[in-house]
Amino acid sequence: MTSTVNAAIPVEELIAAAHELSVTGRWQRASRLLDACTADEPDPRARIARAAAQVALEQDWFAGTDTATARIEAAGKEFPGGDWDLDFARLRNTYRRLLVVDGRLRLGPDGKDPKTLASLLREAQALRDSAPDEGRRGWAEMYLGLITDNHFADLAGAPPHYASALRAAESGDDPLLAREALRHLGDHDHDAGDHDLALDRWRRATTLGAGAGTVPGTLSQLLLLAVLARDSGDEAGAKALATEVERWASAIGAPRLAAQARGFLAGVDPTAPPEESGS
Repeated sequence: MTSTVNAAIPVEELIAAAHELSVTGRWQRASRLLDACTADEPDPRARIARAAAQVALEQDWFAGTDTATARIEAAGKEFPGGDWDLDFARLRNTYRRLLVVDGRLRLGPDGKDPKTLASLLREAQALRDSAPDEGRRGWAEMYLGLITDNHFADLAGAPPHYASALRAAESGDDPLLAREALRHLGDHDHDAGDHDLALDRWRRATTLGAGAGTVPGTLSQLLLLAVLARDSGDEAGAKALATEVERWASAIGAPRLAAQARGFLAGVDPTAPPEESGS
């Protein structure tokens, strides 16, 4: 028998609780919490629907599900006049979906419609230029970098966007954005052979992610530290880290990350692009 409680909960507290659950990898719990709440007024109802779409995005990324599109469409009905945050969620979802071609991760433009990629880039630029504050501008810059990097294979053009996102994160005290920017700046350092700078940035990203409570994000960072351990000749340390990443990722329901860890243990570099992408 299920018991229910009627309580007046500030919508800000509800959304913050759902966000914190989502960050820790409790996506289904966060979704159920939001779905269990009703609001008579249009503003809180719209904000709850938008939060549910954002949770779905995080779940799809780490758990390999495909729930965000329907959630975004439902939330869009609550914002007939448009909404920057929902438009950004839609951009993130499109970015994510375009990474998969024929059922496999594909970095670079091969196999993707050039017009679709150009439209995605324009949308990211428009979101950056119309951002209502510095924090949101920083997130739009982050995705400009990711699109430039992972859909256009413009390895020189992406880092300035990441650096701009990092500055915005540091000025606005956003550890999750700073973690994301440092993660990808470190990836470029690693590719350029500057392992000391990559180590510094990846360690900072790991610390920031852990401090912000992101369990899957911290695990993904630990796998990058395992990459550097292997590069430095510490194979035993690299395997120990990756083994724990695989164990934890499997436990929290993040199969994509668990598969990356298993691949690493089998000798695959998770920072290397898929062979067929050529990027």
